[in-house]
Amino acid sequence: MKVCWVFFLLAFLNDYRSCGVYASQSTRPDVVRIGSIFTFDSVIGKAAKVAIEAALEDVHSSPDVLKGTKLNITMLDSRFSGFLGIIEAIHFMATENVAIIGPQSPVTARALSYLANELHVPLLSFSLTDPTMSSLQFPYFVSTSVNDVFQMGAIADIVKYYGWREVIAVYVDDDYGRNGISVLSDQLAARSCQISHKAPLMAEANVDDIRHVLVQVALEGSRIIVVHAYPERGIDILAAAQYLGMMEEGYVWIATDWLSTLLDTDALLSSEAKKNIQGVLSLRIHTPESEAKKTFVSRWRNLANTEGALRRNIGLSTYALYAYDTVWMLARAIDAFLEGNGSISFTAHPKMNETHEDLHLDKMSIFNEGNLLLNSILNVNMTGVTGHFKFTSDRNLIDPAFEIINIIGTGLWRIGYWSNYSGLSISPPETLHFRPTDNSNSKQQLNPVIWPGETSEKPRGWVFPQNGRQLQIGVPNHVSFKDFVARIQGTDMFTGYCIDVFIAAVNLLPYAVPYKLIPFGDGHNNPSSTELVRSIISGAYDAAIGDIAITKDRTQMADFTQPYIESGLVVVAPIRKSSSSAWAFLRPFTTEMWCVTGIFFLLGGAVIWFLEHRINDDFRGPPRKQVDTILWFSFSTLFFSHRENTVGALGRFMLLLWLFAVLIIKSSYTASLTSILTVQQLSSPIQGIESLVKSNDPIGYQQGSFARDYLVEQLGIHESRLVPLKSPEDYAKALNDGPRHGGVAAIVDEHAYAEVFLSTRCEFSIIGREFTKNGWGFAFPKESQIAIDMSTAILKLSENGELERIHDKWLLRSACSSQGAKLHADRLLLESFQGMFFACGLACIAAFLIHFVRMMLQYHRRCSELESSSQSHTSSSRSSRLHTFLSFADEKEDSVKARSVRRKTQCDSSMNIEQNASISGS
Repeated sequence: MKVCWVFFLLAFLNDYRSCGVYASQSTRPDVVRIGSIFTFDSVIGKAAKVAIEAALEDVHSSPDVLKGTKLNITMLDSRFSGFLGIIEAIHFMATENVAIIGPQSPVTARALSYLANELHVPLLSFSLTDPTMSSLQFPYFVSTSVNDVFQMGAIADIVKYYGWREVIAVYVDDDYGRNGISVLSDQLAARSCQISHKAPLMAEANVDDIRHVLVQVALEGSRIIVVHAYPERGIDILAAAQYLGMMEEGYVWIATDWLSTLLDTDALLSSEAKKNIQGVLSLRIHTPESEAKKTFVSRWRNLANTEGALRRNIGLSTYALYAYDTVWMLARAIDAFLEGNGSISFTAHPKMNETHEDLHLDKMSIFNEGNLLLNSILNVNMTGVTGHFKFTSDRNLIDPAFEIINIIGTGLWRIGYWSNYSGLSISPPETLHFRPTDNSNSKQQLNPVIWPGETSEKPRGWVFPQNGRQLQIGVPNHVSFKDFVARIQGTDMFTGYCIDVFIAAVNLLPYAVPYKLIPFGDGHNNPSSTELVRSIISGAYDAAIGDIAITKDRTQMADFTQPYIESGLVVVAPIRKSSSSAWAFLRPFTTEMWCVTGIFFLLGGAVIWFLEHRINDDFRGPPRKQVDTILWFSFSTLFFSHRENTVGALGRFMLLLWLFAVLIIKSSYTASLTSILTVQQLSSPIQGIESLVKSNDPIGYQQGSFARDYLVEQLGIHESRLVPLKSPEDYAKALNDGPRHGGVAAIVDEHAYAEVFLSTRCEFSIIGREFTKNGWGFAFPKESQIAIDMSTAILKLSENGELERIHDKWLLRSACSSQGAKLHADRLLLESFQGMFFACGLACIAAFLIHFVRMMLQYHRRCSELESSSQSHTSSSRSSRLHTFLSFADEKEDSVKARSVRRKTQCDSSMNIEQNASISGS
């Protein structure tokens, strides 16, 4: 208790700069004291002790660092005890050490960090990866290994890569375990995954304790288990899992780097222990291959046997490499510190002399230049056996990376790598740093894995929890449309189409699902499916099945399965037979279609007349005859009986295009008129949802349906117009009464209900098409694995035809229909011919412009000839020029050409006469 009280007090002491100098060294001292404390007999400590001693020897033999100054590293064994570690640290603080290497336990490191803050002594750990050791709270603590933030990020990426969503965490319940799992939870959440169950273990848990915890784990649904523990405890966890049958096919075990460290260090692991870890995935800190690493690895056997049997068969772990580089890094930092004229001096702590003389706290002193040495440590930039050794601004080592290990047989199989730069890959991370970063899931890659149970097939990762609890499933207790869902009177049993689909899907699941169907609703009114889905959030139900439409609002409350039936909203309205009339021949075209067709007939005739007028005698004559020609030619093409021939290329092209358009219009009209006159037509005053929205008539909807919210929120229909209806009988009565007698003009409901309703009622029909795209599905809580498996089962039902068979069993009816009757929908709309009319209009404009430009060029040539042949040119008025142009345009082209030839001949004759006269005169 005294020691605890002392450290509680030390944590709140103030920093004092000077109170008498106890020791003062020269600028380049002969010896620099360093303390080192860790558990010698631990998996990490056994190899680390050898590595530290080897590093110290190499530093002293190197002329590049320290230049004659020796490091005196005093190593003390904490013997797996945080208490002893703290006591030994007090001893170090009393012996004027400039730095301390090696606390392994987070508890020890945290307590020593308070001392380090007070005495300004850097605290370096090559094995402590606790992500909560903040540099703001503990500025003198420096981790010289890869932080657990990156290891947990690697595990989260593995979980996401294989498509799993939930994991179970088994960990030691201390700072090391809790802090690591907390970071894992954050990393998984960032990837839309989660820890579904946490299973903490006491640090001193025995075999029975471990088995008890794992039994609870086995009852959970997830089969992805992450073990974050010390090597000594982790191997016991896997042994207990083997004993309980939890290392069989279907399980996935992911161990943090404690397992790879154990296998690297302890070559004499028993065959029984190796049997217990088959198929397990583990991580190992990745250190790039280099000449320095190869040299050190080749020396390791001799180094590990320098003390005979005590060190025999100690393997080289990654943490031993980091221990080796930590000594080198500290040596370079001290060398830089001394090169910068730094001196090593200590000052007595002012309050240590006042209390607890029996603990020798008065010998503790402040390292005056501790802050300078700390900065020198953080600025080291070197290449060691672990690769490039340098700290980032947040005091993490640069380029953190891990190897992903699969334990197979007696060896380790590396299936890939992970780095915070490239994510998962099968190439070493150092080869990817010069490529563009791409962490998309499609670019991630790992080699095949042999999973527990000696299978290469990826485990599903989830089963239904075997905790004896039944799923509480809510089912809407409808008063109508019992073909879909119907409660058997006096029981909690249900029948119907939706129930059969659910049972068939559950039977296809690869695991048993105990469930209980619970009615939702009072049985007198149709319940709201939205409220049923919302009850899943509150925990009243574990799932909801039935005729539940998948809508945007509901998907925000729960996860839905694959739709098992499509059912969008439709309009149902009364229909009546359409009687024939004397003007029935006008029905095929709408008014707009008749008008546009007539305009295009006139336009086509006018354009062809314009193209042929100057070259074709059939299109010439007095004005009245030309008008008659245009009208006759335009409408006679409808029957292909036109008498006029076209002689120009543009005219023939336009005639061909126009005749093709006429053929389409004529064929469409004939087909539509035939249907109207030979098939019994049905009509409705409602044309579809658009006309229903524009009117002010009341609209019916099924009570409890999402149709009400859609009509109000999406289509803006006032609530006063909406009439809730319970049953098909209510539908029929409301439609028959109509809006004038307290009924409705139409009913908006889902297509599946409408089909059942119309199967026995011929006087009503669906008007228009579905105006929403919805389907029915089963609802489960967010992130539910069973929702995914149920979706797969529904797809299988669809593929093997079982879904169709269930549909026919419940919903196939001898549909009510009148032979040869159809809803009046044969009128041809202008929209159907827009493309054709646009193409024809564009061709007309192009032909007109081409002919007009050509005619203008001819007119310009004629004017030029007239000017050149006339001795004097007099300007004419605009009206006279227009009259001249119109006369030219009306004149036949052959006459123009002949006149031009005569004029040219006369011109040539006149010039010859003038030339002869001039020659005679000369």
